[in-house]
Amino acid sequence: MKRTTLLCATLLLIAGAGGAAAELTAADAFATLKGMAGSWHGTPEAAGVELDAEAAAEMAGQVTHVIEVSAAGTVVMETMAPGTEHEMINMYHLDGDDLVLTHYCAGGNQPTMRLDREASSAKRLIFDFTGGTNLDPDSDHFIHDMELGILGDGKVESIWNSWAGGAEAATMIFRLARAE
Repeated sequence: MKRTTLLCATLLLIAGAGGAAAELTAADAFATLKGMAGSWHGTPEAAGVELDAEAAAEMAGQVTHVIEVSAAGTVVMETMAPGTEHEMINMYHLDGDDLVLTHYCAGGNQPTMRLDREASSAKRLIFDFTGGTNLDPDSDHFIHDMELGILGDGKVESIWNSWAGGAEAATMIFRLARAE
């Protein structure tokens, strides 16, 4: 009887494990980013952001993001709005079992975020603030977190949330399509 119970319990555990979703690894998420190498074009949308006239004019039209794999495949560099006064760089790299994002902001600060593997999936990568340079999280305006949605058909949605004075301040959304 004990042997039959043990066999049934083992079979149930194996069946349950087979149906469970595998946890997203940092390496898998990094491979997804590498696969995005190329030019992306789309439209930006701002919520809660006050833009000066020049920035508003830039944001009114198309925006370009260029993604490159560099340093012998160990880093992914994303250039947002290349060649403009509001150009920014995002650097993604593995750090052990973590995927790290550093945002080099036109505002002169460099917030760092880490992939939240529990909240992320293969189609939605979520990065949370872990610190940064040239910023005081209690008083400065900076990018706090980012969410990248892989929508399929060569489309992505990049959502950047900023904080100011220690609280949520604004959101920038980029809906992008891979350039032909």
